[in-house]
Amino acid sequence: MKYTGIELVEKLSLEFGPSGCESKVAELIISQIQDDCDAYYKDRNGNVTAKICGYGAGYNEADPRKLMLSAHMDEVGVMINEITDEGYIKFSTVGGIDPRVLCGRAVILGDEERRFKGVIASKAIHMQSAEERTKVTPIKNMYIDIGATSKEEAESYVGIGDVGVFDSEFVRFGTDGVKMKCKALDDRMGCATLIEVMRSLKAAKCDIPYDVYFAFTCGEEIGISGAQVAAQTIEPDVAVVIETTAVADIAGVGEASNVAIQGEGGAISLMDRSTIYDAKFVQSVMDYAATCEIPAQIKRYVSGGNDAGHIHKAGRGVKTLAISAPTRYLHSQSCVVDTRDFESINKLLFTLIRDGKL
Repeated sequence: MKYTGIELVEKLSLEFGPSGCESKVAELIISQIQDDCDAYYKDRNGNVTAKICGYGAGYNEADPRKLMLSAHMDEVGVMINEITDEGYIKFSTVGGIDPRVLCGRAVILGDEERRFKGVIASKAIHMQSAEERTKVTPIKNMYIDIGATSKEEAESYVGIGDVGVFDSEFVRFGTDGVKMKCKALDDRMGCATLIEVMRSLKAAKCDIPYDVYFAFTCGEEIGISGAQVAAQTIEPDVAVVIETTAVADIAGVGEASNVAIQGEGGAISLMDRSTIYDAKFVQSVMDYAATCEIPAQIKRYVSGGNDAGHIHKAGRGVKTLAISAPTRYLHSQSCVVDTRDFESINKLLFTLIRDGKL
């Protein structure tokens, strides 16, 4: 079954796929793209790459230029590292998760095939000392309760090395459902954008002056993204990374610290912890967005990193752009994205490719 728009974001976000366990996400993506591209393949790292061949005016069939679009499939999660005699699960985090968002959260544990539910917990506040109440509970003092009463019972369901993700619902809220909430919007929203743009390009039957590669990558959340392998294989001239970025557009936060404002379009980066972007390239995209009356904004903060950190250094170097959806409560059970930003990013990326501006 083909999914589109926000429903596509929902289906992708709800899929189980922490770093190193992305196969189910990859299967869902392949089911959505196999009829909308000229070719696709899955590499040894688990990345899924699809291709739409260029054609028409400006396309050099003998030596085509290559455009790479990238979005990562994995999400933050947990990994089981101990099972206690009482049947409780000890764990470490997979990716950057603030311990303050963990206690009381429901999780789904397992692997590509097995699923088992649990809840993250720690000593109840009634039993904490006055000093303990003033501090964030460290992860080493947390556990996952799966309802088991012994180590043997727990081991009949899960094992050391099994992973888990937040157990989250997809919710639309706000006026006319303008906001969407779920786990893993980072970066299943980006994956949805690549799929939507792929379909739009196929439907438009427009001249495309370069071959376009759509890379759905693994392992970004733990810093060893498969984007490096994908970029070395593709050897692109230009790349665009579609991501999410943490924002603080809430009361009491100064404008410079807001990073970006939800509802005002994709946030285009000038610099982050892994990449310095070409300022002229960024400005040309901002100018074209304004010309086409598509909302876009500059990301006003140097933080984080993404697939661009691996892609821009591949081969002889790749001119790279990062467009991110401003996201509240990133790396939590309740990431929040404005649906208007999802739509603006889709429109901007499609327009840039259609008009040969990348």
